[in-house]
This record gives sequence, structure tokens and C-alpha cells, in this order.
Amino acid sequence: MTRVDFHSNVPDKLAYASRLVRKAYMAGNKVVVLTADSEQLAALDAAMWTISPTDFLPHVAAGDPLAVHTPIVLTDNMDVELPHHDILVNLSQLPPVNYAQFQRVFEIVAMDEHDAQAGRQRFLHYRKAGMEPTHFVAGKT
Repeated sequence: MTRVDFHSNVPDKLAYASRLVRKAYMAGNKVVVLTADSEQLAALDAAMWTISPTDFLPHVAAGDPLAVHTPIVLTDNMDVELPHHDILVNLSQLPPVNYAQFQRVFEIVAMDEHDAQAGRQRFLHYRKAGMEPTHFVAGKT
């Protein structure tokens, strides 16, 4: 069964997602990141190139021929063929259609009320599907 983890109260979704992806990649996982749209995808791509002077996060877009060989795949469309099914990081406002094919899903929820409300709806969606999502509030110890 897929494990779903919510990370809420996130001040900067792209920076947070980049750090989360770095941690998952360093642990040997393959990661798919779902963005809300192509604009957010481009911004995430740029953020991953500048995460730190010493880290390299090998990533490509889902349609790239190298996607099958690249541990981090970025997409704004879950209807495409995805090469990996370890971890899905969701930055979009909706629950991913094919989330159950992943071992683990991270839902990243920003601090603003619009994103928080969308996050609550996704949380309820998973609950109705029989999942028991966990919840982590960023910035709290």
C-alpha cells in the first residue's frame, strides 16, 4: 500500500521540494515530481540546479529520452509514461490520478490559505480512498 505523507506550512514549496528530493535521491530512491503547470516545472528545474554549490540533482522532464536512466523526473502531467514508481512529490493542487502506483507520496502544502485548503481536500481524498496519511508541520520540532 502507498504511504502518503503531508508536509504543511511550507514557506517555499520549490525550495522545500528540492531539499526533499535531494534527501530521497541521496538515500538511493528514484523520484517523480508533479508540478501544477509548466511554469512551476521550469521554476523547479531552475531551483534544482541551484540548490547548493556542491550538490548535483540529476533530473529531466518526463518526456525526455533519458528519463528512464535519470533518478529524478519532473512532470506537470500524470498521464504520461513515468519510468519510476518509488517516490512521488506532489506540488500540484489536486491528488495525482495514479498515486497508488508509487510506494510513497509526499504532498507539499504551502502556508497560503488557497494552497492549505487544496491540501485539506487532498488529505480527505486519501482518507476516503482508505489511506491513512501522516502529517508533518514544517518549522515545528
